Amino acid sequence: MSIIPSMLPDFRVRQRDYLLEISRLLTEELDLEKLLARILRVSIEMLAGQAGLIALKQPDGWRVSAAHGIAPAFLSYLTPLLAEEKVRELDVRELNRMLKELTYTASMGLLNGTGLPLAAHGQVIGVIFIFRNYADLFTPNDRTLLQSFADQAAIAVFNAQLYGQVSYEKQRLAALLESAADGILILDANLDIERCNGAFEKLFGQTREEITGKNHSSIIKWKKEPQGRTLEESVAGNWPLTPNATLYVEGDLARPAPPPLPVGITYAPLLSEEGKLRNVILSVRDISHFRTADEIKATFISIVSHELRTPVALIKGYASTLRRDDAKWDKHTISDSLAVIEEEADRLSKMIDDLLDASRLQAGGLSLNHADVAIPSLALRVSERFASQSPKHRIITDFPANFPVILGDENRLEQVVSNLVSNSLKYAPNGEIKISGSVRPEQVIICVSDEGPGIEAKDLPHIFDRFYRSTNAVKQTKGAGLGLYLTRAIVEAHGGRIWADASTGASGARICFSLPR
Repeated sequence: MSIIPSMLPDFRVRQRDYLLEISRLLTEELDLEKLLARILRVSIEMLAGQAGLIALKQPDGWRVSAAHGIAPAFLSYLTPLLAEEKVRELDVRELNRMLKELTYTASMGLLNGTGLPLAAHGQVIGVIFIFRNYADLFTPNDRTLLQSFADQAAIAVFNAQLYGQVSYEKQRLAALLESAADGILILDANLDIERCNGAFEKLFGQTREEITGKNHSSIIKWKKEPQGRTLEESVAGNWPLTPNATLYVEGDLARPAPPPLPVGITYAPLLSEEGKLRNVILSVRDISHFRTADEIKATFISIVSHELRTPVALIKGYASTLRRDDAKWDKHTISDSLAVIEEEADRLSKMIDDLLDASRLQAGGLSLNHADVAIPSLALRVSERFASQSPKHRIITDFPANFPVILGDENRLEQVVSNLVSNSLKYAPNGEIKISGSVRPEQVIICVSDEGPGIEAKDLPHIFDRFYRSTNAVKQTKGAGLGLYLTRAIVEAHGGRIWADASTGASGARICFSLPR
């Protein structure tokens, strides 16, 4: 006990030094772990303690964030105790009382403890608890000085926590920018690029080091006049007048390596409290697929308009001719005219069915009615039907005797085989068309081959795309480019796949598809 009188005057003399050190910590140290360790060291030295800990209040309870001179067994007991439900709502006085009782019990009454609350901005954020081997004889003035030290320490801890939170938010923002699929650029008030993400690097074709620091106008260059006012034109017209005045521009972005890229750019302003422009956030989206969709739509309208007009014109022409009052037609002429009308009506009906099927696919897929299907019988039925329509071709089927019955939609599978045979009739002027099958352990394979010119290698990746027709097909045959698209959809709906062999010349075309057994 004799050390107390000499310790207290020394404490008063050194108080200024302690407070100065904490002040230095406020400005020098923002790493929370290092800061807590230094505060704890100063606290133990100032209170002539032997050990100590700092517990910070978390949303889910108290947590020991720093400790010195404490036996691992005691600390391992204390850590889960502070996290208990009943302890989470304790205030500092109750927490101190609990820690003192634990200290007295754990040390057989030989040690005592003193706790100082850490409060910043009106909130208790933690407590410093110092373990020592003498009685608590501090005067009210001593406690006031000690609390001022704790207040300084609390501000240091609060600032470090705030810095940690800001660092975390910065890391989260960086992760968000890098994970974004769209290109992101951040401009300063002079429209110079402060930051760019990886997605924009890929879109533009340069590294962020080459992009950052340059002015917006030197990076965002349009190949031709864009749709909408450019950023520079808008800023010259006093954009933005309000914080949420976003700007959208769409066009072809010129890049270091051609071709230009179709993009849509959204500009979002960030204003100061005085309403001055501080930053502009750019979201750059690749709209190539939207452009492709528009082109497909235009192609669809063009093809359908042309393909529907032809049979309608033929039907109307023959019907009008037969109805003429100034002419008399013999039975042969009438029969031939009606045959043309019937053929064109069938073609019109098939095209409408294909369009409806394509529409169903876009709306969510085709519905299948599964039952047992004998593919050889189905193929024979298709071959007999088409053989009567084209005497220039010889349509044969070739299936092994043990070809298994599969589970599928017979009508849809017949549509698949019919589409493939119909294609062979269109593109092979004559010769043999074969429908063949083979058996594998887990699937069956059906192929349709002909002796026509075959499929060019450049067309192979696209022949199953919607509305796609090769240059030769457009010149030589009629169609909307939906047959193989629907064929692939039906096969894939059955769990199979479809492909075409790259063959040219006399070998002809060969398209195969697989179906699970």
